[in-house]
Amino acid sequence: MPNESEQAVSRPPERTVAIIQARMTSTRLPGKVMRELCGVPVIGWVIRRVKACPLVDAVVVATTTNAADDELVRAAGHYGASVYRGSEQHVLSRYCEAAAEHQADVIIRITADCPLYDPELLTRMLERWRWLRAAGEPLDYLSNMWGGVTWPRGLDTTIFTRKVLDIVCKKSTQAYQFEHVTPYIYQHPQDFRLRPFRSDQDLSQHRWTLDTEDDWLLIEAIYQALGDDTRIFPTSDVLDLLDAHPELCRLNAHVRQKTLGD
Repeated sequence: MPNESEQAVSRPPERTVAIIQARMTSTRLPGKVMRELCGVPVIGWVIRRVKACPLVDAVVVATTTNAADDELVRAAGHYGASVYRGSEQHVLSRYCEAAAEHQADVIIRITADCPLYDPELLTRMLERWRWLRAAGEPLDYLSNMWGGVTWPRGLDTTIFTRKVLDIVCKKSTQAYQFEHVTPYIYQHPQDFRLRPFRSDQDLSQHRWTLDTEDDWLLIEAIYQALGDDTRIFPTSDVLDLLDAHPELCRLNAHVRQKTLGD
């Protein structure tokens, strides 16, 4: 957690927008964002968890113009998010256009397959981001998935400026850069001011993202044990549950994250 001096820094006049990328036509698990956990679709939980961070000014679901995503658009509106619809394959352009439409100064990149997303972690990261920038520290990019990953996969959070996003949109040339939004930034560390956000303990062995049926088995078991249709349970509860029932971790221990270009 930030210390007292960090917490005391006043909030700068920047508009902070969380952009959640989502589509129904996932290659490994189509329709995953509309699967229900305790009666609420995955996209609903992700929106709720992001909106639980008090430092976020707006939440936008960036999806596609495909008719297959009409259901997703309705769900996003129901759970209180704005929607931007753009290219299916060129996710980077979707982010740039969504950020422009919603007048973002600071962007938080989140994916819709993270129904265990942690609003407390997001709050801590934004507090650190704002404190460093207000203190005059050079910073363009803060991520818990770069520079030595210590967090569970599924709590992925990257914060960067609109200025950086505009540069990335102009200079990215590879298909994987269009799909994954931020690779150009960390592949050019000489051009940007990057910082990692690490956990006090290494939790990187945990996989809480939803890409496969086995991922679903784990996430569904966690929600059945801890959730109802309203409660945003914290990461500490998930860790306690998995410590008590290590067999749950074996449900998706074999699943490997897709790499750039897959």
